[in-house]
Amino acid sequence: MSRFFFLLTIGIAALLALLVSAMNAARVGIELAFLHLTAPLGIALVVAFTIGLLAGLFWRAHWMAELLSERGRLRRALRLAESQARNAAAINGDKTAR
Repeated sequence: MSRFFFLLTIGIAALLALLVSAMNAARVGIELAFLHLTAPLGIALVVAFTIGLLAGLFWRAHWMAELLSERGRLRRALRLAESQARNAAAINGDKTAR
C-alpha cells in the first residue's frame, strides 16, 4: 500500500513539474561560476527545486546517521555504567556479609 502512495506521489510531482515547465516557457540566462547557460524558466525552476530537495535529503540522512551513531555510543556507555553498578553492589554486598 505504501508503494502505491509513493508512486502516486511521484506521478503527481512529475505532473506538477510538467505543468510548471509548460506555464513558464520564457528563456532565462543562468550564470554559474565559469559557465553561462540558457534554459526555459520552468525547467530552471524544476531543476533548482530538485537540487534543493536532494541536498535536503542528503543533509537529513547525514543527520540521522549521526543520531544513530550517538545512540549506539550512549547504549554502550549505559551497559558499562550498569555493569559497574552491579560490580559495586556485589562488592558492597560482600563486605556487609562478612
